[in-house]
Amino acid sequence: QVQLVESGGGLVQAGDSLRLACAASGRTFSSYAMGWFRQTPGKEREFVAAIRWSGGKTYYADSVKGRFTMSRDSAKNTVYLQMNSLKPEDTAVYYCAAKHYSGSYYFPRDFDSWGQGTQVTVSS
Repeated sequence: QVQLVESGGGLVQAGDSLRLACAASGRTFSSYAMGWFRQTPGKEREFVAAIRWSGGKTYYADSVKGRFTMSRDSAKNTVYLQMNSLKPEDTAVYYCAAKHYSGSYYFPRDFDSWGQGTQVTVSS
């Protein structure tokens, strides 16, 4: 199992930036890729971004392309989500996730380890 701990959430104004971090521990060597999802009350958890540990290929939801950047630091077993030009609709709890097999990145069912989440609130 992989343990994931997110950090970096907070309250910002529209147009501001935030960087989320997710530190992985445990069986990190077996992890294939990492992802970020977000969820608001009453809605399903939605895909935000993903990155492969090997090669660093990234994937993004259309709603965040050009504003969010996901990166990894393999030496620290940590992934980051740099969020720029934040909008009120980006307000959500952001979850880090790990997957151990290739395949789709776009659904929560594709990932098997999850962090506890960090709140991001963007005021208008």
